[in-house]
Amino acid sequence: MTSSTTALPARPRRTTRRAATAAAAALAGLVGSLALAAPASAVTQASAETQFRAAGITWTSSGGCTDRTVSTCTSFDGLRQTSVDGAITLKRASGCALTITGGTETGHAGGTYSHSAGYKLDFSRTSCLTSWVQRTYTYVGQRSDGAALYRAASGNEYADEGNHWDVTYYTCGC
Repeated sequence: MTSSTTALPARPRRTTRRAATAAAAALAGLVGSLALAAPASAVTQASAETQFRAAGITWTSSGGCTDRTVSTCTSFDGLRQTSVDGAITLKRASGCALTITGGTETGHAGGTYSHSAGYKLDFSRTSCLTSWVQRTYTYVGQRSDGAALYRAASGNEYADEGNHWDVTYYTCGC
């Protein structure tokens, strides 16, 4: 009669309190550094211009400049990639000519979802764009400044400010 032995599985290692504390601290440090880092979605002036040009979107500046610190310029510096993508989606979906008249430059109202935070673009008010917004999106009432406000299914908001459309891009859909 032969005897057989079965190997027992190795006992799992016990995590020491010190190791667990160190791992938790490392994870907390990683999460903290991610929260403090500059948003990865911000684009440069050159990058935004390249993308808009490729999509057939034009822009204009009353001051003929792109300096973010000058209110008469039209700047894309610090614009969120989501806003760039949203404008390109709007162009493709509407088929309208789009001209950007406002970006991240100073002179706009502040706030979390503002021009300076990279969430908003202003577009010239054309009959094509106005007609498309009004028949495609849901009228949700007037904004606090009296502008007619339309909301896309994506959540993006289009405010008719009379001589231009003020668009807030929460997502890249139009």
